[in-house]
Amino acid sequence: MDNRRYHRVVHDARATVFDADQDWPCQVHDLSLKGCLLEARTDWQLDAQQTYRVSIWLARDIEIGMDARPVYQNGRYAGFQCVSIDLESATELRRLLELNLGDPALLERDIQALLRGV
Repeated sequence: MDNRRYHRVVHDARATVFDADQDWPCQVHDLSLKGCLLEARTDWQLDAQQTYRVSIWLARDIEIGMDARPVYQNGRYAGFQCVSIDLESATELRRLLELNLGDPALLERDIQALLRGV
């Protein structure tokens, strides 16, 4: 869990992970430009080859939605890597990270690393 290259912010928000057959209510532990760490209410078995829809609710009317794949799983915890994100969600995520990191240079470094594919 601690070998990630992108700055992450701890955030206590609710989330839901969806696939074609079911959904899992979750709690967000942290977010980054690259993905998120979530905790489900129960143990879950996720397919690392499958893309899931992740909806994160920052407020009643502010949602970050992304398509993501699980890259880490341990009991109720799962780390997801963002595969795609819409512009509105990316803007909300950037705003959240910018406010929490407190240093625009840190966020800019993460954006450049993301664009380089690091």
